[in-house]
Amino acid sequence: MTFPRTVLKAHGTGNDFVIWFDEHGEYEPTPEEVRSLDDRHFGLGGDGIIRLTPPEHVSDVSAEQAQAFHDAGAHWFMDYRNADGSLAEMCGNGARVTAALAMHVGLTQASEDEPFALATRAGIKYITFLGAVDGLGTHVFRIDMGPWRMGMREEYMVKVPANNAQGMGTFVDMGNPHVVTVVGQQLDLTTLSVGMPLSIPVQTMPDVSELDLTITPRVEPELPAGQNAEFVRIDDVNAQENAGLATMRVNERGAGETLSCGTGLCATGVVLSERTGVNNWRISVPGGTLLVEVEVERVLLTGDAVLVGQVELFNA
Repeated sequence: MTFPRTVLKAHGTGNDFVIWFDEHGEYEPTPEEVRSLDDRHFGLGGDGIIRLTPPEHVSDVSAEQAQAFHDAGAHWFMDYRNADGSLAEMCGNGARVTAALAMHVGLTQASEDEPFALATRAGIKYITFLGAVDGLGTHVFRIDMGPWRMGMREEYMVKVPANNAQGMGTFVDMGNPHVVTVVGQQLDLTTLSVGMPLSIPVQTMPDVSELDLTITPRVEPELPAGQNAEFVRIDDVNAQENAGLATMRVNERGAGETLSCGTGLCATGVVLSERTGVNNWRISVPGGTLLVEVEVERVLLTGDAVLVGQVELFNA
């Protein structure tokens, strides 16, 4: 098997991974090996695996791409794979966990003055260690997730088969594809300090807490590469403070429902910003709470990342 003898288990707000440092590019796993290791009954279990390695040791990264990463100061690559063994362009929670590993092995301090430059299939991401942040955790990182692109509002039909429910979703590209659906009952706008009218349609779907995402939601028309499907409820909006609260759940492409999804949180923040004019969102997911800050040319994601422990693989 192409695993190192020792790996780590880690998570970012419950989005959990098996992760290892591959300094010399010796341990690139096959899809079958990823599925085996991420199996929650017969392996270590996880939503995906992460290999931190130089970009020239990643088989789907060309020599020209690897050199471009090095020229830009990104000497380490997050080789992220979903639990089903498929390659993933980007993982926001995984990137924070990768930065935690990079600090652990002495590659970076991820300081405000010198953030950690991490190469990914969605480009270079810059990550800063903040330490303890009230309401977010004790090992908090902020990551510049880079540019975003949003399609037309609610141009996709999203169906949740297990609930026999459907609603309209909005496409967002965060380096990987997302379709975000605002769900829940009509808000009582008199209770919100919005200072402006909101367009929040009533959905036929149940509330976020009642959704059954064990069966993959269907998106119509289909996206060629599939998508992550996010479902969000707006809990509060304060236009004067440019801040909002929301609750989200997600079914991830290649992993199923997860406790958190960093790129999904960012995509959700983009949709909420477009709807309300409010740009800073504290979004609760089953695994915790994160801060999403939407700017014109980028999204910032702030949340916890924890290295849980080290595991020796007997059959590696």
